[in-house]
Amino acid sequence: MMPSQPPAADAPPPPAALLLAWYDRAHRRLPWRITPPMAAAGERADPYRVWLSEVMLQQTTVQAVKPYFEAFLARWPTVEDLAAAETEAVMKAWAGLGYYARARNLKKCAEAVAREHGGRFPDTEEGLRALPGIGAYTAAAVAAIAFNRPSAVVDGNVERVISRLEAIETPLPAARPAIRRVTEALTPLDRPGDFAQAMMDLGATICTPRKPVCALCPLNTLCAAFRQGEPERFPVKAARKAKPVRYGAAFVALAPDGAVYLRKRAETGLLGGMTEVPGSDWTSTPSGTDLEAAPFPADWTEVGTVVHVFTHFELRLTVYRATLASPDSRLGNGWWQGRAGLMDEALPTVMKKVLAAAEPSLAARAKGAAGTRSKKKDLTA
Repeated sequence: MMPSQPPAADAPPPPAALLLAWYDRAHRRLPWRITPPMAAAGERADPYRVWLSEVMLQQTTVQAVKPYFEAFLARWPTVEDLAAAETEAVMKAWAGLGYYARARNLKKCAEAVAREHGGRFPDTEEGLRALPGIGAYTAAAVAAIAFNRPSAVVDGNVERVISRLEAIETPLPAARPAIRRVTEALTPLDRPGDFAQAMMDLGATICTPRKPVCALCPLNTLCAAFRQGEPERFPVKAARKAKPVRYGAAFVALAPDGAVYLRKRAETGLLGGMTEVPGSDWTSTPSGTDLEAAPFPADWTEVGTVVHVFTHFELRLTVYRATLASPDSRLGNGWWQGRAGLMDEALPTVMKKVLAAAEPSLAARAKGAAGTRSKKKDLTA
């Protein structure tokens, strides 16, 4: 048998080597990340921080997540602290980030880690996926970044990079198995966590959805889409279906001192456990009888319509307002909340929009509710 030949002296470095060399120079500095200089000094990624950041980053931008991450860490510095927290406090701290099932699962997962694992996260994908709320993407990210496991981490940025690198013509989502296979083949045994973060950084800063900076890309000599001269054509996406529209009514009751009547949503379902103003059921057609759903008799006045887009549907709420001369604390199953602490409540973005529509003075308080989203995996409605 002939001995295997060493690679030619002029053979290009493998993609992982090119990418990691770029990452060592150009990595983003993020509050949850151990950068290469920190790693060289002996620091290691904290699984709690990695997990917390990855859950927050699902469908949410880095800039939106940073202040929430730092606030959570200051309040609950360990997974045991988060496990011991009141669920209501966690929901309030999460308010404004959206996709509130993440917050409920965050609390359940922290409790499981504290109760069943002595406060230590499992160090394998299999062990991580057994925890509440952790899916394939988050398990791979935590395993690679926190525990240096050679796991293939595929988020929206990675999908874009691999689709362009290989010029994958199959539209998403059908292309995902092929993208995963390529990612698995490229992921190195050495520094898999840095490789995963390098892929994310490349997609976020250079291989962007529009106007990618291909001239600066460390992988441009290997990129099929770059050679074809049309990187923005990838990833190919299937035609989107129009989102269904649901309709409902929201009732903003005010006391003479400005207090607002609030109630808590059921623990399960969309926006479970969050705070809201009373409202009707959300239906596929306008009912035309919104006032029948009013929480109590009052002189309700229609003040506008709020449109809010969820992952799977668009919601249109007709907003009604009334000021009660003598508010009764026994009304319904809610409570009167003063203005001072109103925005400290666990109000989802759609409810902040409703309050702003009903009372212009609340618009500034609710202004920070909306955020730009960017795709990551493991999202639960």
